[in-house]
Amino acid sequence: MLNFSLRQIEFALAALDLGTLAAAAAACGATQPSVSSAIRKLEQHLGIQLFIRHHAKGISPTPQGARFLADARSLMSQAKDLQQSAVVEGKGIAGTLHVGSYVTLAAMFAPRLIKGFQQTWPTARLHFHEGVQESLLDDLRHGRSDCALIYNVNLPNDIVATDVAHLKPYVLLPAKHPLSNRKSISLKRLRDEPLVLLDIQPSRTYFLRLLEQAGVQPQSAFSTSSLELLRGLVGQGLGYSILVSRPRGDATYDGEKLRALPISDTVEHAVVSVARLKRSRPNQLLRTFETYCSSAFKQFDSRTMSQKDSQKMQN
Repeated sequence: MLNFSLRQIEFALAALDLGTLAAAAAACGATQPSVSSAIRKLEQHLGIQLFIRHHAKGISPTPQGARFLADARSLMSQAKDLQQSAVVEGKGIAGTLHVGSYVTLAAMFAPRLIKGFQQTWPTARLHFHEGVQESLLDDLRHGRSDCALIYNVNLPNDIVATDVAHLKPYVLLPAKHPLSNRKSISLKRLRDEPLVLLDIQPSRTYFLRLLEQAGVQPQSAFSTSSLELLRGLVGQGLGYSILVSRPRGDATYDGEKLRALPISDTVEHAVVSVARLKRSRPNQLLRTFETYCSSAFKQFDSRTMSQKDSQKMQN
């Protein structure tokens, strides 16, 4: 028999998210004394301290509390899914899914995923937020996200990933570069060219690994965490770059023309995955989203360029 209730868990999670018992009480439609009492009873039943109380400065989770509440958030998600399934049985998928997305994937794919998913299941909602891989994994561990759309590169052991797409990298050159009129290019041809590197993880690791596997020691010219700044630097003739995400237009913000060339070498594809905590139990909405992503990416241009652009490069 359980020694705690879902209401106690609800209070504790609200306190964790909002930082004060007063705010948690207001959000849960309860009084502050009742929230404080419920959390203290929960701590007594569990035998651990969930929060450190700071006089006039709110509360913060203990390490044990943070771990327990991350699991408790998964439990609450399952409970809500169970309730929602009973309410909407036979009517489709419903609920809200909080999805973190790697910054470049968000720009390329999140709008279409949100629109398509919500058109298919009108009673469901996707809340996307973007970030770099480290922060997205941290969000999963602290229950701020249900899943994350990320690249499957060096993922830690506490993360399980469902692969949904394999994307081909390409070389980006200024349109006036002597090599830009080729149909494809070997990375070895860029041995003496300066590199403009997308310097966010795991992109940095992946792109440098491609060059290492090709036997190329990159001549680093610039590095940046901004995709559009990178494209601008390449457009000004300051170097080449290797990318996966490709905007449809081949022009920089300042109007310089770019050229995207397929890599003629056999190279490792970038694997896009829907990731979640291994210890969490995926609810029906999350499982449906994973399946939808696998289907949607097959319809998206997995070569990161339109058919029209691909034909144009070959002419």
